[in-house]
Formats: sequence, structure tokens, C-alpha cells
Amino acid sequence: MTHFLTAEQTSAALEMSPLIDAIDGLFETGCDMPVRHHHSFDVPGEEAGTLLVMPAWRSGDHLGVKMVNVVPGNGARGLPAIAGVYILSSAKTGELQAIMDGAELTARRTAAASALAAKYLSRPNARRLLIVGAGKLSLNLIEAHSVHRQFDVIEIWARRLEQAEEIAEKARALGFTAVACTDLEASAREADVISCCTLSREPLVLGEWLKPGTHLDLIGAFKSDMRECDDAAIVNTSVFADTRDGVFAEGGDILQPLKAGLISEDHVKADLYDLCGGNHAGRRDDQEITVFKSVGAALEDLAGAMLVYKNLTRKDRNAVLVKL
Repeated sequence: MTHFLTAEQTSAALEMSPLIDAIDGLFETGCDMPVRHHHSFDVPGEEAGTLLVMPAWRSGDHLGVKMVNVVPGNGARGLPAIAGVYILSSAKTGELQAIMDGAELTARRTAAASALAAKYLSRPNARRLLIVGAGKLSLNLIEAHSVHRQFDVIEIWARRLEQAEEIAEKARALGFTAVACTDLEASAREADVISCCTLSREPLVLGEWLKPGTHLDLIGAFKSDMRECDDAAIVNTSVFADTRDGVFAEGGDILQPLKAGLISEDHVKADLYDLCGGNHAGRRDDQEITVFKSVGAALEDLAGAMLVYKNLTRKDRNAVLVKL
């Protein structure tokens, strides 16, 4: 029997604090994770879409693969930019164990990975959070970053104010002190943690805006021709990655200054393997400006899917059971 989970059931099985811990644990112990397959596909009359195929497995335990479609033009249609599915199997027998919503898993594990990095890289006394972007991921980021930090002020900026106001309203309904903002520069100059979740191809956050002690979280630019910050925000800061292989293969915020000769690969001080494994201490002091560049890793999906399956087998999550 195989568990089939809707988006709502997938979300319910991925409580943020346990998810952060699960990703932390798997980065510490490791798993097999090939570099993901990454393909563009034409969407007539608009920006091309992206197909991502991401496998990972832990010997003798579980194996999984995620297929995700990213369509930037969906915002104009009132649809999420990301859609997909995740399939979890036994790494012993190959039996299918669970099929879950890939977009929901992606949103929650991405936010959890950013919060995990911020646990090591942001100041413990950080009190102002700025979310740049108002897509599906933004609400997950507010929830995730609030697990280990107590924010007095949470601001959301988006190119369309009404989108930022909608996310702020949803965040307030969940108990967060959140407001929309219109002046990105002014909010960024005051923020302690800035978390960017856009599909931008041009810099949005400038290095000159970052005050001492700021932590900048870059999530959205997952291809080499995309970026959310300028060169100064990379060159003049301490840079970390989710995985070195992923960032040097696809992370535009890193690859563009690297190609221009402004940095070398050793400018990336550590990745989540190093941080979670205790090989790098993270932030040095309250004045250091830290940057975390994420392109997403199949390990994070596997950690989340394994947590879902563990919860399903521990107690009834009202999942639909189907025989395949």
C-alpha cells in the first residue's frame, strides 16, 4: 500500500521545527545525492519554464525523487509558480511508500533550510525580518525564521503592494506581527535578517544597504542567469551555501561575480554540511555580515519526505491509501 498525500496533508505532516531538525540531522549524517537534472521548456509568449528532477537516497533506508515544474508566468494567471510531486520508496525493496505534493514539500523544506542556516549565521538577538517577495514561499519563510529567532518587526516587500499586503494579512492571522512595506532600501537598511524569495534576474538588494550584523538569505535565483543581490553583497560579506556543488553549478548570485573574477570559489566559507557537521562555527561576531545562498538540495526533500512517512506510520494522518 502506498500513502498518497494532498498538499494540505503534506503541509500538516511537515511541522516546521521538526522539519528543521530533520534537515539538520541529514546534513550531518549525509546521503547519496546526484546533482539535479535541470531543463528549460518553452512556454509560448512568455519566459521559459524549468523542469527539475532531484533524486536522493540513504542506503538501506529510503530513496526518493522529486519532479518540479517552475513557470514564472503563472503569477499573472493567479497560479503558484511551482508545481510537482515527490515519490518516496524503500531503499531496501524498492517498494513505493508515499507520493506527496512536491510544491508543498519544496516550499516548506526550502524555508526550513534557510532557517537552519540562519540558526548558525544570524545574530541571536535579531529582531527585524524582511521578506523580499510575496509568493507561496514567503509565508513559510516567516514561520521558519521565527522558530529560532523572536522578531518584533516582520516586513514583506513585493513589486506589487497588494501581494505583500495579502501575505502580511495571512501572517497576522497566524499570530505574527507582519506588515507590508513599500521602500525596499529603507527596510533593508534596518533589517537584521533579509530573506529573498523571488524569481528575479536583476539585483534587488544592494550590498551598500547591509548594516553590520545583517544576515542575507538568497533563495530565488536557482539558475546562473538569475540573481537577487548585486556583486557588493557577495564580495564584501561572508558567504555560505546550502551545498557547494549546487551553488557552483547553478547559483547566479555566486556564479556571476565568480565569472567576473571578483571572487574565487574559496570565497564561499562553508556549506550546510560543514555547519551541521560542526566543521565551521558559522557567524564569528555581531558585526559580521553573512550571506546564505541556496539553490535547493535533494537531501532536503528526502529529509522532509522521510519525516512525512515517519509521521504517517506513527499515527493516522488521514492520508488516502491506494494500491499501485
